[in-house]
Amino acid sequence: MKKVMTTLLTFTLIGSLIGCAGNGGTAEPPTSSNTGTDAPPVVASETNDPVKLRIAWWGGQSRHDYTLKVIEMYEEQNPHVTIEPEYAPFDDYWKKLAPQAVAGGLPDIIQMDISYLNQYAGRNQLADLQPFADSGALNVADVSDNALSGGVVNGKLVAMNLGVNALQTTFDVETMKKNGIHIPPQDWTWDDMDQMGAEAKEKGLQIGGFAYRHDVFFPYYLRTIGQKMYSADGTTIGYADDLPFIDYFTRYQKWYDNDYILSLDKEAQKKGVAEEDEMVLGNAISGTGWSNQFLAVANLITDRSLELNPMPGPGTKEGLFLKPSMYFSVTESSKHKEEAAKFISFFINDIEANKLIKGERGVPVSSKVKEELKALLSENEARSSIM
Repeated sequence: MKKVMTTLLTFTLIGSLIGCAGNGGTAEPPTSSNTGTDAPPVVASETNDPVKLRIAWWGGQSRHDYTLKVIEMYEEQNPHVTIEPEYAPFDDYWKKLAPQAVAGGLPDIIQMDISYLNQYAGRNQLADLQPFADSGALNVADVSDNALSGGVVNGKLVAMNLGVNALQTTFDVETMKKNGIHIPPQDWTWDDMDQMGAEAKEKGLQIGGFAYRHDVFFPYYLRTIGQKMYSADGTTIGYADDLPFIDYFTRYQKWYDNDYILSLDKEAQKKGVAEEDEMVLGNAISGTGWSNQFLAVANLITDRSLELNPMPGPGTKEGLFLKPSMYFSVTESSKHKEEAAKFISFFINDIEANKLIKGERGVPVSSKVKEELKALLSENEARSSIM
């Protein structure tokens, strides 16, 4: 776990040299730079009036387990606050949230994805967190403007970034070596991926870990060839020539027809949790997705060596960007917005809490937390080497 976390931190920090290309193209760009970065540390509430908060998130079992522990830690430090958890796999989460939104019964804090941010913000269902950042209830003193900007919609800070991600590929190097499958170099290409798929199939294996999402990988492919998925204003398709579309899906069809990746009917049966990933189950030699997905999978694979690799190219550098992995938002219907903001502040800033979180929701946005985790893990690795 310690080696995994160190690798992940290093990988994503190196990825920051690539630059943050906005917020990934699905949420609106920030229109405000007033982020309250001089806010004082969050302080405990002066009132003893009991407060009950509801919080909802998606994720696998490991995320559920540590989040519950963080909640318990917060409740111990703030005995007037009781937090009721609600959680589900990714797809079920949004199905559950939708009717709550219509009925005005959303939890006080909801985990938010960039693909849904505009939808909920556009309906005025997310509270503006800027006043709490200004007051210090939401302490963003150690969070960069760039990290905050991904949660700004129409000039309002409606979502607090919990971590940053970059696209990557993971290889199960032990299984690949055992089966004589060629491990591609760092500067590998789509043709290398074709070859890897063919070699994997011969051994009864696949290359489709983490699930293969076209809403993620087709835009990546477009960026590698200098194209964009959408126009600058987000109202039209961003590419004029259909050839990239044809090339991309022709290759995908080849993988699908040759059983390099999981069939759609089998994929549809999955809940989108790491425990069901094909790499975890031992059926796939590689997985492609966001860096925090790597961490979730790596936590479950304890008997085999995994290796991080860049995405296939050419044009890998142009195709990558740092993306907010997920957010916490306070809902507009919440009767305890300030208390909800204080919990979010605790979640992103508290060192002990983040020793439990371990970057599973993305590399921490707090510079202090990031440095503390790096120092801790480096020390532990040094001790392990001595032993």
